[in-house]
Amino acid sequence: MSLFSRIEAFNKHRIPHLVQQKYLAMSQDPFIFFRGTCHIFYEDWPKVSVLNEAPLAWICGDLHLENFGTFRGDSGQTYFDLNDFDEAVLAPCTWELARFLTSILVAAKSMGLGPKQAEALCREAIQTYSKALTNGHPAWVDRAIATGMIGDLLQALGSRKRVDLLNHRTVVKDGKRHPKLDGVHLEAVTDEVRDEVAALIGEYAATQPDPKFFKMIDCCFRIAGTGSRGLRRYAIIVRGHGSPDENYLLDLKQAAPSSLGPYLQWPQPTWESEAHRVIAVQHRAQAMSPAFSTPLMMGGEPYVLRALQPIEDRLDLASWNKDYSRLEAVVNTMARLQAWDQLRSSGRQGSANADSLIAFGQSTHWHGPVLDYACHYATQVVADWENFVAHLPTAVKAVKKTGLMPDGGK
Repeated sequence: MSLFSRIEAFNKHRIPHLVQQKYLAMSQDPFIFFRGTCHIFYEDWPKVSVLNEAPLAWICGDLHLENFGTFRGDSGQTYFDLNDFDEAVLAPCTWELARFLTSILVAAKSMGLGPKQAEALCREAIQTYSKALTNGHPAWVDRAIATGMIGDLLQALGSRKRVDLLNHRTVVKDGKRHPKLDGVHLEAVTDEVRDEVAALIGEYAATQPDPKFFKMIDCCFRIAGTGSRGLRRYAIIVRGHGSPDENYLLDLKQAAPSSLGPYLQWPQPTWESEAHRVIAVQHRAQAMSPAFSTPLMMGGEPYVLRALQPIEDRLDLASWNKDYSRLEAVVNTMARLQAWDQLRSSGRQGSANADSLIAFGQSTHWHGPVLDYACHYATQVVADWENFVAHLPTAVKAVKKTGLMPDGGK
């Protein structure tokens, strides 16, 4: 099967015009292509490898430079951590690290890094990850302790207000907020869908200490993400602490089976739903999870509900300003976070215990193979991207040429 056929087969049950948008985004850059083809990475993963002999850990499954970010946890503190668990599974801990290292090498050009610098970052990340496992003590990164580029980001977020996010994504009419439908980030839904979402939120509200907080005001279709684009996703405006400026925005996202599933050689737990899988792994891996993160069912399909927060953001990795030490510090922090999340979730439903992870961190036999594979596969990603661009359907090429999205947006 050709590369494009493999990609089409994976996306065939998703919303067509959003898949077209996804393809257009993936055609722009090898790193975006990499982010949109997690399934290809694991389809290509070798069935026999020393990397498959590593201790089993709970991994997010789709780790790359863009799947770290900021959020406010239930504690009220702002954290920087892994933030996407859609693909989460039980697998060798090296799978996570290999995908992360590959992302560094693929993104190097767009970040203004030379090949030798990118490989040096990868070597440093391997050493840092290994040392963090060996230490055996999972920690976290919050505003109080973060430094460098991550510290700068977390400090800057302190001035962001919920009302600013509301004003950016909604408009006020007759004292009530409604989505700012732009066809790029937010699209209208039918009355039938709105009623279905309202019924779901109503059922959820009835289980909460303050049901009035979750009284739905309006909702719309939300367009976000790369790998998940084409799944059903909604932005929901709820009463919160009062209209219009104390309203809250919620995100309701369809949970699909992990794209790693077909390639796993190790038994997985039986989850109540795919959404329960996503939330369970997120809660056991993160030091503190975002507010309202919960699995729900709508129309027989699993969804993940969470709050949309004004302090959610990612690092602009291109802003390292040619100061290699700043970028090195970021990558090392990301490497530690992987190790900490794996240690924190150790000994749970089949994952290796902390002692096994510590012993693995102390060994070095896997250091060379994981870097070699990342280097090999980064080259493959660029070749696959060129192949993908060459075989884009005519309709998508027309969109690319005009610069217009299929829905009329930019």
